[in-house]
Amino acid sequence: MKSFDDLWEELSVKISNEETESHSALLAKSGPHEIGKKIVEEAAEVLMAAEHENSEALSLEISQLIYHLQVMAIVKGLSKEDIYKKL
Repeated sequence: MKSFDDLWEELSVKISNEETESHSALLAKSGPHEIGKKIVEEAAEVLMAAEHENSEALSLEISQLIYHLQVMAIVKGLSKEDIYKKL
């Protein structure tokens, strides 16, 4: 199990090292537009899971949305603290 902070650190390393075999690094290289499309897709899947699926499916979709949001934040140069200040 990972925390928000654990995932952030893992993604930060993969993205900054541009790991060629890392889906995260490849997604980051695709840029904000492509990452944004994944965020929109995952947000729609969260809604669909909330309305039509069980809690396990909803948890999965929420975790995928958080993942893509973190990739976007890292690519755009935000820190965790930038986000925490707004919570």
